[in-house]
Amino acid sequence: MTEIHGIDPSAPPSGTGCADCEAEGGWWFHLRRCAQCGHIGCCDSSPEQHATAHWRSSGHPVVQSFEPGEEWYWNFATSDLREFGPDLAPPGSYPEGQSAPGPSGRVPRDWQQLLHS
Repeated sequence: MTEIHGIDPSAPPSGTGCADCEAEGGWWFHLRRCAQCGHIGCCDSSPEQHATAHWRSSGHPVVQSFEPGEEWYWNFATSDLREFGPDLAPPGSYPEGQSAPGPSGRVPRDWQQLLHS
């Protein structure tokens, strides 16, 4: 396999939900996985936008969707979308049955009004 800058296929995901939301007791809409270190962060529609914050603090530009059935990559530095790329260390998404938005029990009733567009 050819090495791609910003992607380490051997890095496992940091967990099954947004690491920062979990630490803060928050919630997320969709999840993104850092393709370089495996950090799971919430998407830009989520209230805290932790995937983007991780890119800004770490310099790791590439994320892959951590949603079931999605394999696309996004490069924050270049605003490049790729429909496919190298397989990352499993698992490739959060567990079946995990709620989205999530986590179950912390999502406010008015969650749709709290999303960023």
